[in-house]
Amino acid sequence: MALAQTEPAADAQAGAGAAAAVSGTTETPAEETATTDDAATEDAGTETEMAEGAVLPNGQDMTPVEEMDGRWRNAEGIPTFKVEEGVVDFATFNGFRRYHAECHVCHGPDGEGSTYAPALKNSVLRMDYYDFMQVVASGKQGSNSVMPAFGTNKNVWCYIDDIYVYLLAHGTETIGRGRPAERADKSDDYTAQEDSCMSS
Repeated sequence: MALAQTEPAADAQAGAGAAAAVSGTTETPAEETATTDDAATEDAGTETEMAEGAVLPNGQDMTPVEEMDGRWRNAEGIPTFKVEEGVVDFATFNGFRRYHAECHVCHGPDGEGSTYAPALKNSVLRMDYYDFMQVVASGKQGSNSVMPAFGTNKNVWCYIDDIYVYLLAHGTETIGRGRPAERADKSDDYTAQEDSCMSS
């Protein structure tokens, strides 16, 4: 288990948003911060209603546009998932594996939540990607619980985009509970990025 800290180390590289999440360069208006705090601490059983099409309730369009480093991204460069004819992209599949290795003890199987931690499959639909990254990197103090910081845990941080897209895919009900039955192959670009992060 990782120890809570105030400043996550930037050694471990993750996807496109990891540096922004730990750099402190993005500012969030007070209204959005309040919404994010509420979303992250809501009752684990609360369901989120999806917006029209591939747009999340937080306004983020999750349509996959390009593949970079073996991961799909939307038009803004934010990680997203791609499922075609029941075959999930490798990053989403790996997100399932990494989530269940590192996160499910507190947040429950498949991001469904527990008695003391929120349902992340719902939280990611409401939270901005960068806010999600910040909470994972730096941790969060709630009224009745504490989430430790995982910014220096390479088993989380090198795969944070994978965990994020897995939770999105399940939260939007694009994939169901449990291990995805079929997955795309792991690309050379994905392997190169993974090796770079884990060896840094």
